[in-house]
Amino acid sequence: MTPPRVLVVDNDRQMVALLRRHLEREGFGVLEAAGGQEAVEILRNEDVDIVLTDLVMDEVGGLEVLAAAQRERPGARVLLMTAFASLETAIEALRHGAYDYLTKPFKLAEATLAIRRALDDRRLRQENARLRAAVERQYGFERLLGETPAMQAVLERVRAVADSDAPVLLLGESGTGKELVAQALHWESARGAGPFVPVSCAAVPESLLESELFGHEKGAFTGADRKRAGLFAAAHGGTLLLDEIGELQPGIQVKLLRVLQDRAVRPVGSTEEVRVDFRLVSATNRDLAALVREGKFREDLYYRLAVIPVRLPALRERAGDIPLLASHFLERAARRLGKRLTGFTPDAAAWMLGHSWPGNVRELENAVERAAVLARGTEVMLADLRSDMDSAPPTPPPLHPSLEDLELQYIRRVLEEVRGDKRAAAKVLGVSVRTLQRKVKDL
Repeated sequence: MTPPRVLVVDNDRQMVALLRRHLEREGFGVLEAAGGQEAVEILRNEDVDIVLTDLVMDEVGGLEVLAAAQRERPGARVLLMTAFASLETAIEALRHGAYDYLTKPFKLAEATLAIRRALDDRRLRQENARLRAAVERQYGFERLLGETPAMQAVLERVRAVADSDAPVLLLGESGTGKELVAQALHWESARGAGPFVPVSCAAVPESLLESELFGHEKGAFTGADRKRAGLFAAAHGGTLLLDEIGELQPGIQVKLLRVLQDRAVRPVGSTEEVRVDFRLVSATNRDLAALVREGKFREDLYYRLAVIPVRLPALRERAGDIPLLASHFLERAARRLGKRLTGFTPDAAAWMLGHSWPGNVRELENAVERAAVLARGTEVMLADLRSDMDSAPPTPPPLHPSLEDLELQYIRRVLEEVRGDKRAAAKVLGVSVRTLQRKVKDL
């Protein structure tokens, strides 16, 4: 393993030599520069992890070395060495991105400790960046696959509003990917480091939903043996997804409206409100506007939720994305199963394009994952893809109709022309009435 590289910069050559010997004994790789200009040249040509530089030097000072390190080696950490008289300048350098400073004279052990702390900080930030990138790949916009105009319009809209705190209402049939979009909105926003809290309004019994959302005090109701924070509080600093919001009962609708207005919740059994900071994303497969007209959903709440409405198209409305989605799901399933699956047979691919997919992307995903399990070769076959619950696909018309089919089509057309008069039709066709009657039975 390559040791961390430290660039030591000072006009005092004895100081540089002393630090070099010490740091090499501590296991570091050391580069040395007798001044700021030499340090700038090294930074242009050499990869370094730590820059340990004097603040006050002839011609090119430590602040200029700091600027060069930020420009040429943005991942490096810069430590300043300074006399007490220039301490104020060193503190100002911290505001410009220096990691730390050492006041001369200092012990060599202090320099070692400061360098190791800087390296730990560098490793931590790099690891956080890798984790954030991994999360964004898993939950960010990269997971929202689609090349059709309908899906590109959705992606453009959600990207535009990701950094906003405005409420978003996701509309679409079940299985269209509403929760995926909500996750992407969260992870791509400034709240991405905070919690993402999803809750299905239909999955929680009405009697418990208020407590789940707002929390409760100990003894607020039978079974409340301890104080509990609600999901609004759990989403503080992050994003709350209220899925199936069209199922909310009127009483909860009123309280939700109050939370959105006041940004505070009152736990069940409490007389005090708790301030909450969250971004609300709602989702539903129902027509909320129609529910408003029917008096089943509050109009004022609807307008609070639908500040930014986003409609997700059904899969049948973006059929051009089916091959892309299917390939993605197959690759993922094959990787998980440890199988080599290269794609779909032509009839399997054709069936997927012709299927209506009432369950949308979720149904396609499940079908492909099932097929991956059942597949015995390197390609998924139609028999692997279709389940016993699938209805038989309509028989496609033959590419080349038989002579019998063509004859029947012609007879039908002639009968239409003569308004069903079989004698007239037989005369036109040049056959007997009896022959025509026999053929008509097949119509």
